[in-house]
Amino acid sequence: MKLEHLLLGLIGEKPSTGYEIKRYLDTHGRFLRSNTTMSQVYRSLAGMVERGWVVFTVDDRPGAQDAKIYRVTPEGMTVLLDWLTGPYSPPSRFQDPEFGARLSFAGFMTREQLIDLIETELTAREEQVARFRLRDRTLQVAPDVEFDYEFAAALNERLHVYGMAAIDGYMDMLRELRRDLLDGVIGSAPASSHQGSSHRTAPETSETSASGATR
Repeated sequence: MKLEHLLLGLIGEKPSTGYEIKRYLDTHGRFLRSNTTMSQVYRSLAGMVERGWVVFTVDDRPGAQDAKIYRVTPEGMTVLLDWLTGPYSPPSRFQDPEFGARLSFAGFMTREQLIDLIETELTAREEQVARFRLRDRTLQVAPDVEFDYEFAAALNERLHVYGMAAIDGYMDMLRELRRDLLDGVIGSAPASSHQGSSHRTAPETSETSASGATR
């Protein structure tokens, strides 16, 4: 996932200035991408303008610096949708923000596309658990300095228990989300209906939560 994908999604939801984007990334968007600087935002926006993915108009503001308001072009929307609905390869860590970032822009996707994405993630996590949960977790250490093996082993086992609870809760969330989408509990609407809407406040999730990093 690239910063450009997030910017296209945000601007696609609502034409925005660079300052508005940065403010979002500092609040709700911090769970999608950490420590994004203003220079990174403006550098990416400039590159996206050059590639024809976004255009801007200048908003004259008497007494203040004029602001550029960025909008996504049809080509930029194609790039965004290619990412959202393109192949997804789940990383080894389920807390990686890519999956959550795709979910956060679900308004641009059909319900079927979203279900396929969830199925891919859930299948990968189920296979991961089946393969690694019962692995040999014996510490393989031979330190040259003083080392408390019993303490380290006990702590590692406790962390393993925490990790099992976290991924089990995460998979339960995915199954519930899939079920509610299949049952129509969560509706979907054409992406065009979201154009021009305000950036929404999304559930706060981080690496310590069950659902991964999403908005």
